[in-house]
Amino acid sequence: MTPKPVEKTEPKLPRRDWVLLPLLSLLTIFLLFTSVEMASRRIFRESQRTFANCLVLHDATTGVRGIPGCQFHQSDREAGTIDYQLDSRGYRNEKDLQPKQPGVLRIVMTGSSIALGEQVDRQHSLATLLPSELSQQTGRSVELYNEGMGYGFSHNTALRFRDVLSAQPDMVLWILTPYDVQNASQVLPLDLVAWTQQRFTDKIKGRIQSYFGSGSVSVAASELLGRTRTAYALRFFFYRSPSAFVKSYLAGVDTEEGFLRAQPSPFWVRNFKQVDADAKDIEARAAKAGVPFVAVYLPNHAQTEMLSSGQWPAGYDPYRIDQQLRTIITSHGGIFLDILPGVHDATDTNEDFLPVDGHPNALGHALFARLIAQQLTSGVIPDLAAGKQGIDASAMRKK
Repeated sequence: MTPKPVEKTEPKLPRRDWVLLPLLSLLTIFLLFTSVEMASRRIFRESQRTFANCLVLHDATTGVRGIPGCQFHQSDREAGTIDYQLDSRGYRNEKDLQPKQPGVLRIVMTGSSIALGEQVDRQHSLATLLPSELSQQTGRSVELYNEGMGYGFSHNTALRFRDVLSAQPDMVLWILTPYDVQNASQVLPLDLVAWTQQRFTDKIKGRIQSYFGSGSVSVAASELLGRTRTAYALRFFFYRSPSAFVKSYLAGVDTEEGFLRAQPSPFWVRNFKQVDADAKDIEARAAKAGVPFVAVYLPNHAQTEMLSSGQWPAGYDPYRIDQQLRTIITSHGGIFLDILPGVHDATDTNEDFLPVDGHPNALGHALFARLIAQQLTSGVIPDLAAGKQGIDASAMRKK
């Protein structure tokens, strides 16, 4: 008789293992994430101080303005160490404003963070590169006094325009970006003001409450993870792909990317009306002072990628905002420079921006300086043609 095979039974896990094994798995995940987070923090270091430490953020009558003589070093995750130094008027210039010299054409530039040169050293900024480009192309002496300001969006620029005219410009250059329209009516960065006034414990409490404000654990977890340095590192490398970056940007918050849509939302319609009102105000004051007024629109990273590739999804139009701003500026007697065709012809534009932060880097500032200089010397500004020795304000206003 053949013996029956003995059935082997798997030993049952002790009840405690059903608790210990999941805890061990969670501990392993936590240790791995902590290791990656610490490594990311070492690679993408960031100082606790920002350029906001050199700004007056609480005066609604003047809007945001710089603290005269303020200087500090900022360590940024992407940009590295940046030196900021403000002159005696509270603007980022190498030296204080001097009396105008005969034969020198003085441009006073205004706008927000890109005009300021945020996230690049001053010698690599538009304010330094543009007058050099103009001098090389025209053979005449050109100087630029920079009154760009952090959070210096449309209405904020209007509040500080007295400073622009007091610098005795031969020409005013207004740098416009999508954020100047998106935040057109903003006078003070209220969220930042509230943050700086809070105690540390209140800041942490407020941030946690904001994470869980939706009532969804998944949304809160996403918010928490999204603010980690690991998430920052992943975005940094993921955004190195232009197509992946544009796709991610267009899938983001509707308010931010709405300026690229062929049909603007009510939010953007309201903000364009604010820009129109501010442009009318400051252009009238420039005309009364007899100073030619020039504006130029600079595209952001996602828009630049669309323009240079010549591709964008249905329902979007990267040229629309430029055309609308042209209409606003010229309707009030100003000159508008169109650099978007030059952006379209540019190559490797993904290298011209900080991937996550979004500001143009030194390469981006060099590209914009070159394109603006080409427009200013193309004939639209007769007195910036080679060989000119003076500036005829009336001729410039008629263009």
